Amino acid sequence: MKKAFVLALSLACAGFAAQAQTAAVKPANAQVKPAGPQIQFDEMKYDFGTAKQGEVVKHVFKFKNVGTQPLVISNIGVSCGCTTPEWTKEPVMPGKTGSITANFNTAGKMGMQNKVLTVESNSAAGNAMVSVVGEVKENAAPTVSAEKTESAAAGEKTKMKMDDSKMKAKKKS
Repeated sequence: MKKAFVLALSLACAGFAAQAQTAAVKPANAQVKPAGPQIQFDEMKYDFGTAKQGEVVKHVFKFKNVGTQPLVISNIGVSCGCTTPEWTKEPVMPGKTGSITANFNTAGKMGMQNKVLTVESNSAAGNAMVSVVGEVKENAAPTVSAEKTESAAAGEKTKMKMDDSKMKAKKKS
């Protein structure tokens, strides 16, 4: 009687163990959708290369809601007042896409730039960050070439004045 009981108990334990192992095995290619809304960007950083000082660099970051509930962007914080964002205001349904447009005004900026946009939303992963990077170079100054003329050699003075678009010369005798 004891042998039969031990045998039945052993078979029952083996059956439960086998069932637990097969339930835990998942296919390697199975994708699990995150619970709640989830934002996924096509790109996290945009490198604009080189821009002239005073230009406005504009870039559109596209994203997809890969979660299971509507995604709502509540705000986008910027690292500098020179960057203004525009974004999809309505809820982005699961599987659908939205966009964020970053407008970076290079006026008053020089050298390497890294402007970060912090995307505040109801995403299960929390806030996300995207950035616009590149180098701002000064506008090329107009070149001034002076040639020695007979009047300059004779002691006349020439006064040159430059504005943004033209150069004026006045001659004094």
